[in-house]
Amino acid sequence: MDLPLVIDAVELSKVLDDPNLIIVDLSSLDHYQAGHIPGAIHLDASRLQSGQAPVPNKIPNERQLSELLSDCGITKETHVVAYDDQKGPLAGRFIWTLHCCGLTKASFLNGHLEAWKLAGFSYEQTPNQPEPSSLTVSIERPELIAAPEGIIKGVQEGAVSIWDARTQAEFAGEKVVNADHGGHLPGARWLEWTDTLAHDTPALLLSPDVIRDQMQQAGLDLDKPIVTHCQTHRRSGLTYIAGLYAGATMQCYDGSWFEWGNRSDL
Repeated sequence: MDLPLVIDAVELSKVLDDPNLIIVDLSSLDHYQAGHIPGAIHLDASRLQSGQAPVPNKIPNERQLSELLSDCGITKETHVVAYDDQKGPLAGRFIWTLHCCGLTKASFLNGHLEAWKLAGFSYEQTPNQPEPSSLTVSIERPELIAAPEGIIKGVQEGAVSIWDARTQAEFAGEKVVNADHGGHLPGARWLEWTDTLAHDTPALLLSPDVIRDQMQQAGLDLDKPIVTHCQTHRRSGLTYIAGLYAGATMQCYDGSWFEWGNRSDL
């Protein structure tokens, strides 16, 4: 099964019965129980974070990742399709997590459950329980995970471009969330995560060409790796997908402003 990074409801409907397909719904449990794509399993999005101090929003450790993905029934032959109820950031972060583990068979459902319903496809309320797999993973692509020291070096050398996906008020330091200080990373460019969406309901991404133009107009250099972040690497899950969709080389700073804004040395 060969599916693109971003797929629509019609494309998904054609492979719904493929035995190697796993659909992961990262919506709230209430929304999952109210209705989901047939066969979809539910994943508690909190498991996408390590939960470990001092920066609990960083990627889980390899033991946690292995447990998470095996609990979902994922194998190296599985193709995962992810969606959520928050316009895409959780599905995007999940796909980034898979990519970090070297698992590239993953697609983002454009428009999520709303697009599925609007296309006239049926949905169900019956929960689905995956059969756990024996998958064990490691961080095979550490270059997808940015850290403060690497960001500083990259900015100093002009080797990276920084995409801040938060609100303009957070970027300007006018709004400070769970941090000792506000503002933005040196050299960062602002493009709010929702600006990559054509509209909210369903939450469809703009075309790759339009997103690419947006990124360039924001001052992002698409000839360099782009490090995207937000407050806790939730919203930047969507901008990771949007950037890849537009043809950029993407990295994610999972510590995000929660880490940067609480370190006095940065």
